[in-house]
This record gives sequence, C-alpha cells and structure tokens, in this order.
Amino acid sequence: MKSRIPALTLALALIATPLLAVQPNEVLSDPALEARARTLSKDLRCLVCRNENIDDSNADLARDIRLLVRERLVAGDTDAAAMEYIVDRYGEYVLLNPTSKGANLILWIAGPAMLLMGGGVAAAYIRKRRGVGDTASTDLSEDEEKRLAEILKK
Repeated sequence: MKSRIPALTLALALIATPLLAVQPNEVLSDPALEARARTLSKDLRCLVCRNENIDDSNADLARDIRLLVRERLVAGDTDAAAMEYIVDRYGEYVLLNPTSKGANLILWIAGPAMLLMGGGVAAAYIRKRRGVGDTASTDLSEDEEKRLAEILKK
C-alpha cells in the first residue's frame, strides 16, 4: 500500500498538467509563424475566462482571437502590428500585461502611492501617540494624593 502512494501521486500529477486549447486545425504549417503566434497568444487575455491566456482557453471567443492572430501573421503583419490590430479591435483589456502609459499610468502609480501615503499616515499617528505620553502630567496634586490615600485605606 505504502509503495503505491508515490506512484499514484506521480500519475495524478502527470494527469493534472495543463493542456493547450489550440486545436490541430488552427496550427500553422510554417513553424516560425506558429511559434510567433504562440508567443503572441501568451500575452493575450481570454475575454470570457478573464485571467487565462487565449492559448489555454477553450472558449469560442479565445479561438476566434487565436485564428485572428494567425490570419494577421500570415498576411505579413509584424508582431507589434498584429498586437495593435487585436488591441484596436478588442480594447486594451485583452492584454494580460497592460501598457504603462496614458490613463494606465495612473493605475500603475496608484498602488505604490497609496502604500506610501498609508505609511506616512501610520508614521504620523505613531509619532503623535508617543508625544501624548510625554506631555501629559503624571504628578498628582496634594488634594488628589489625600483623596487617593483615603480611598486606599477603605
């Protein structure tokens, strides 16, 4: 029984490996063009599956985009031209790694800026809290000391 567990684990690990959704009828006959298409497909998001590239998605829309990329490459487009065509057609959301210019620059900067602002607020709060303990008087007046002594005697 114990000797079967590693073998079973290995078999399950091999079965669970991801499979590409690219169908054999989509593959280009030119290996260089197919390699370029696969490279471009890795950077394009499936609009149905969200955080999955179109190479790994079985959705019909992902298949359409894969075919469109291959059509553009066969037509003679460069990689940049093919990506630009896809982005023009489907919007910048189709990119798994969005550009860092224009309106997206705000999104790229917002995270670190919020982190720095939060750190500044936390530092100011801590500095303020430390100062409160130093300025407060801990000495009791004579009346307070007498009253305290009376309370403690009871």
